[in-house]
Amino acid sequence: MHFVKIILLVMLTQTLFAERVEITSTSMEAEELKKEVHFIGNAKIKKGDDWLHADRVIVYFDDNNETKKYEAMGSVKFEFKKDEKHFKGSADKVEYNTVQSLYVLIGKAILDDLVKKSHLNGDKIILDMSTGSVDVKGNRKKPAKFIFDMKDE
Repeated sequence: MHFVKIILLVMLTQTLFAERVEITSTSMEAEELKKEVHFIGNAKIKKGDDWLHADRVIVYFDDNNETKKYEAMGSVKFEFKKDEKHFKGSADKVEYNTVQSLYVLIGKAILDDLVKKSHLNGDKIILDMSTGSVDVKGNRKKPAKFIFDMKDE
């Protein structure tokens, strides 16, 4: 069983993203039947300049053993860059669809666009890294919030 975990970890690092990915955590559990790998305790993902830290990360594989998505839970903090886009933020949970390059930030979601110098808050923020589009959802007690600086001319 230990050998299977090592093989899954190697497959994960090769298929999670096109470039080299490093995932570390206090412990790791592989669930072959569910095609999942759980990284538990101080989970950290590093890919180039991108990084994500969480209490727990679950990586999901499809039938071809390619990564289809991951979920990060518990005090998630991150920084993502792609082309001219650069975001930094936090949330209770972050889901990432690797095929669509789509991030979903859930619970106390905060997203700072470091290029456009804007700040977003909401219950749920959907970030499409392919297009740079952002969808923010709030609730009655805490509405969605958008803060930006305007130049006086």
